[in-house]
Amino acid sequence: MGAAVHRIKSLYGPETRLLIALALPIVGAQLAQAAIGVVDTMMTGRFGATSLAAVSVGSSLWTPLMLFMTGTLMGVTPIVAHLLGGQRTADIPRAVHQALWVALVLGIVAAFLLHTATLPVFERMDVPEAVAREASAYLGAVAFGMPGIALFQALRAFSDGMNHTRPALWISLIGLLINVPSNYVLIYGGDGLIDLFGAWLPTPLATLPALGALGCGIATALSMWSMALAMAFYTARSRSRNYQGIALWQRLYRPYWAGIRELVVVGMPIGVAIFVEVTLFTLIALFIASLGEVTVGAHQIALSYTSLLFMLPLSLSMALTVRVGNTLGQGRPAHARHVAWNGIALSVLIAAVNSAFLWLSAKPVIALYTANPEIQTLTLSIISLAVIFQLSDSLQVNLAGALRGYKDTRIVMVITVLSYWIVGLGGGYWLGTQGLGGLTGPLGVHGYWVGLIAGLSTAALLLGWRLKRISLR
Repeated sequence: MGAAVHRIKSLYGPETRLLIALALPIVGAQLAQAAIGVVDTMMTGRFGATSLAAVSVGSSLWTPLMLFMTGTLMGVTPIVAHLLGGQRTADIPRAVHQALWVALVLGIVAAFLLHTATLPVFERMDVPEAVAREASAYLGAVAFGMPGIALFQALRAFSDGMNHTRPALWISLIGLLINVPSNYVLIYGGDGLIDLFGAWLPTPLATLPALGALGCGIATALSMWSMALAMAFYTARSRSRNYQGIALWQRLYRPYWAGIRELVVVGMPIGVAIFVEVTLFTLIALFIASLGEVTVGAHQIALSYTSLLFMLPLSLSMALTVRVGNTLGQGRPAHARHVAWNGIALSVLIAAVNSAFLWLSAKPVIALYTANPEIQTLTLSIISLAVIFQLSDSLQVNLAGALRGYKDTRIVMVITVLSYWIVGLGGGYWLGTQGLGGLTGPLGVHGYWVGLIAGLSTAALLLGWRLKRISLR
């Protein structure tokens, strides 16, 4: 018995510690970047209802674009991890520079779309004129930051692929620290600064105009570029042993088709898969909107809380991509299979912890969101489904992370689209509006959550089958 325990520890202990060491800084970075959106909402909400609505509507347009770019550029991580594992470090700068060219193009295209395509969208959505006007100004400002955030994500993916995940944490915190005071100055203007500093405030600052949603957009763009420049500075000047003496900025490699094609083939399906997931939750929110304010509020609270807990399995999946990629690059496919399934086992453990924590903390946390007893009761019933949701979600995201380490992303994209939109969205809509055949009436919001569980479970089963097949090759 003792020998068996020792063997298990020797097999799984070191790999588990490596995964956790990689994943923890990623958790912090994800939380810091999510906090920027929370701060934007809170500060514009205090300024006025129109500005809050403008930022909320505007965010629903630029956030999916940013996540698509982020997903596509995540393809850099397994590419770099394979090169590092195979000790082909001389090829890494050229591969990263191709990602920077792609990031620049994606950022410019996203900026162009935000500048030109927003008003027609607002007209089709019947957004009130005042909100549409402020939202357009907000998006026009955010557009300037899109190339910056794309460049940051490319450099972050490079650093993650080099097993160096801490810079993303510290630089995301820098972005947050720049966002908060910039928001205060630009949203509230001189009046807000007078309230804060009183007689100590210099006269020129007291005359600053209050820009509302526009100011929030400018602050967001500033934080995006500050993160890009800080990441570029760090990768150029750092003497960290994690970079193994790679001179990333010694020369600039021009675009070449083979490198760009590899990134697009690996990364674009990741971007599409993430975009599909985002649109799934967006469309469900739109369908639920017709069920009334109490239902919408309960759904949003449950989703907000579970999304926060999702940062743990998501970060583990990103670390798993790095470890599997490194091991395959070393030419050790058998050990790569061990690394992948060890990570999946760890994701199940994290899901169990998340589910227990979610259930035990549900009542006090819901009370922080709202004092409305109807919303609290309905949210608690949704949380009982979200407890099951944790296992499916954790499994599917980590199976996808392991497959990305194998650079197997196109099949993942197909599985994601079919599972999310046909099973998750289609099944949820059917259960929510029609019920389960003649056995029940329409299940409302609970039907949509059952559909989500079914979609994520289907994805987990199919991705597990795919990982088993790929890892045995």
